[in-house]
Amino acid sequence: MGAPEAVITDLTRRVADAQSIVVFTGAGMSAESGVPTYRGQGGLWKNFRAQDLATLEAFDRDPALVWGWYRDRRNKLLEVEPNDGHRAIAEAAARIPVTLVTQNVDGLHTFAGSTDPLELHGNIWREHCTSCPATSDKSHHWAEKIVEAENDPLPECPDCEALMRPSVVWFGEQLDARVIEAAFKAAEGCDLMFVIGTSGEVQPAASLPLVARRAGAFVVEINLEPTLLTDRCNTSLFEPAARVLPRILAG
Repeated sequence: MGAPEAVITDLTRRVADAQSIVVFTGAGMSAESGVPTYRGQGGLWKNFRAQDLATLEAFDRDPALVWGWYRDRRNKLLEVEPNDGHRAIAEAAARIPVTLVTQNVDGLHTFAGSTDPLELHGNIWREHCTSCPATSDKSHHWAEKIVEAENDPLPECPDCEALMRPSVVWFGEQLDARVIEAAFKAAEGCDLMFVIGTSGEVQPAASLPLVARRAGAFVVEINLEPTLLTDRCNTSLFEPAARVLPRILAG
């Protein structure tokens, strides 16, 4: 059963009245599009756990193995599309003041039309050189459905020919200071925050809703089940974001 109409009406009014809105999304947002997860026993890739592959040590030890995993992940993303929740956020941001903060690296928010999301953990379609400042963006691979072979030659920097690596934050690495600072600044300054599809377990991102609430924002959780953040939010809706967000964010 969906959220009561009175709740939707109240949230729609809050959206219309808000001076600054933050939408903060996690893995549950992408799961609704069918993005596979690599967490838990069922998420093994060739008998490797994500924690064994998404590290600088693993990359230094066997870059071909790590690149094979990321190419496999990219190929799986070719099979999915942004859902109605992604699209509702993008459409709303075109007419009202929305800052999008995401823990997801899949690029689906951008593919749905969102511009300049604050990607806390990076983006799987981007690469950067391990030796110089050069970067590369392969987002067009998703649009053109370009399949990559796991054993393709390792990507080399166009400037210095050093090895490129995925532009994602690996276990043991720090978040980009500029991105996380911008996210916390947005949380401190918003009057309405939507927390969507995140468990509230990963820090420092999990503190964003708490910062917003302390600063006086009305915090709305949208998830399929209660989380560590549920008791800290003003209200929680336990249903798919793809179903409820279009109702709330419709102009």
